[in-house]
Amino acid sequence: MNQNVKDFVTEKVKALINAPSCCAELKTVAQNWLDAVGTDQEAAKTRELIAEVEADIMPIDGLIAFADSDAGAQVFGADTAKKVAAHAKEVKAAGGKYCDCPACAACAAILEKKDELL
Repeated sequence: MNQNVKDFVTEKVKALINAPSCCAELKTVAQNWLDAVGTDQEAAKTRELIAEVEADIMPIDGLIAFADSDAGAQVFGADTAKKVAAHAKEVKAAGGKYCDCPACAACAAILEKKDELL
């Protein structure tokens, strides 16, 4: 991968790690990728990063369904769940494919560079 792509992805991986909405497993995989950049493990850790990002990014329809469910109300609280669902519906109406929380936004940016990373 070229240096511009590496720099861009490094910035997004750091944002991902710092995102409060990022799960612990993805934070670990992301940190492992940062640690592997420039080593003989970089390619393998890049594949792991992409796989984990693809598994963890929340499709907007999934977010809407969850926020509109009883489980979403339990996790977020009823009022917040309604707000999350309404916001997600706005994101979808504007053409968004994924949740736009900080973690998912970083994941989406990383996935935009997937072909250049692999």
